[in-house]
Amino acid sequence: MDLGLKDKVAWVLGGSSGLGRASAEALSGEGAHVAISAREKGRLEEAASEIDSHAGRCIPIPLDVTDEKGIEAAAAEVASALGPVEILVANAGGPPTGSFEDFDDHALHDAFVLTTASAWRLAGAVIPSMKQRGAGVIVFITSSSSKEIIPGLLLSNMMRPAVVGMAKTLSKELGGHGIRALCVAPGRIETPRTQALGHSGVDAIPLGRLGQPRELGDVVAFLASPRASYITGVSVLVDGGASNGLLS
Repeated sequence: MDLGLKDKVAWVLGGSSGLGRASAEALSGEGAHVAISAREKGRLEEAASEIDSHAGRCIPIPLDVTDEKGIEAAAAEVASALGPVEILVANAGGPPTGSFEDFDDHALHDAFVLTTASAWRLAGAVIPSMKQRGAGVIVFITSSSSKEIIPGLLLSNMMRPAVVGMAKTLSKELGGHGIRALCVAPGRIETPRTQALGHSGVDAIPLGRLGQPRELGDVVAFLASPRASYITGVSVLVDGGASNGLLS
């Protein structure tokens, strides 16, 4: 199936590894031109070089998503190098594990800046040009914790649902401008983040295995494509059926 992404301009955060890289690879494989951003310049450049061998062009733009002014500068750099961003994949590392008594106000603030404020600022950096063109797609990569709390992940359980609420609101506010906003909520995917969290949790997954990053990347590419042009405001679980909720 041709997703209709050839020559589209996409900006993928956290693009040097894991879910961000898988999303960038899927978009590039469909012919989109992709800018990837992450903090570590060396790994980012290596990933961009490898992704660039796909159907679309890929360039590295180093960025720490907790840097407000850095986000503005990076968005301008993407537009200068590839053109205005048509697809934003907002993705950031998760906050640390722990329970209520493990954290203080500083930890709360840092989690907010990393997970919630970064999504807000990234969207703010691309929405004006999307409105000007009358088209655009914003995909927020969140977590299954936005649907069902995960024990030991208090900060994620707090911050991820806020991003979902923002995406839903943006879908209402921006739909008339031809802009779609939605979330992709991964469950247990085989990434460095999953390894850092420890136990695999495979027993709780009906499909009996961890997901692969590309399985999520393909979902992102489809939802960002014209093939999904009537889908907005949703939060799509990619979790192998692990969630017990009725509403997905």
